[in-house]
Amino acid sequence: MDKKHFAQGIQVLRQHTEKKEFSQSVDLIINFKGLDLKREEHKINTFIVLPFSRGKTIITTALVSNDLSTKAKAACNNVILADQFKTLEKGKIKKLAETTTFFIAQANIMPQIAQTFGKILGPRGLMPNPKAGAVLQPTAEVKPTIDRLQKTVKVETKNDPTIRTVIGIESMKDEELVENAFAVFNTVLHALPQEKHNIKSVLIKLTMGKPVVITEEGAHVKVPIIKQRKPTPKKTTAEQAPLPEAPKEEQKEESAAEKPKKEAAKKEDKPKKAPKAKKEAKK
Repeated sequence: MDKKHFAQGIQVLRQHTEKKEFSQSVDLIINFKGLDLKREEHKINTFIVLPFSRGKTIITTALVSNDLSTKAKAACNNVILADQFKTLEKGKIKKLAETTTFFIAQANIMPQIAQTFGKILGPRGLMPNPKAGAVLQPTAEVKPTIDRLQKTVKVETKNDPTIRTVIGIESMKDEELVENAFAVFNTVLHALPQEKHNIKSVLIKLTMGKPVVITEEGAHVKVPIIKQRKPTPKKTTAEQAPLPEAPKEEQKEESAAEKPKKEAAKKEDKPKKAPKAKKEAKK
């Protein structure tokens, strides 16, 4: 697929969009086929720097020492100094994890960061990552890193053969969304073992909108498949419900007990035979 196919997708997306009171996020979804996610070479786990901003302003938290404290305070939303690590409560770390988009760290204190933050940030995939350029030397500039992270997205296959990532917001220009979408698609395409043969479908979607399928033949709104419900059997009332049959064993017991009674009754019902006349006495 080329950029023109993504441009068609953005046009269809806008044609079927109801205006909201806020600017919705635009997501790119890529579904895969023929991948075995148990194999490392089939997994996708990378950071992509977009040509344009991802739209919504990111929230950053710096984990640094006094070497970077001044620069970090000027560029980041939150700054936690190494001296505060030991007294930092778990509740505070969890709250930061819920609100922070990217954590950046000072390289020479990474062991301390791992010990204090690893158990909470690790499972969430939020540990400062060198692949994203989020681990800095003590003499580095912080502001350029934050500017780059504002255009950075993480793309990862987890348990399912699919990726979903933000490529911008509704208020951005069409050409900006197209460039961002194609940058992600092209990077993912070349990371797949069989490239285009591993791509099942490509979609774009607004936060509260219908997904739009993008193909080389054109773009269209995805029609949901409605499964027909099987008719539920009518409930029978207590009066209509048939009486339960007696278990076979009980029936056998009853018939065995009633059998001699029935035979006796038959004998009583039979007519008694008249006694035979005694033979005449011999003369």
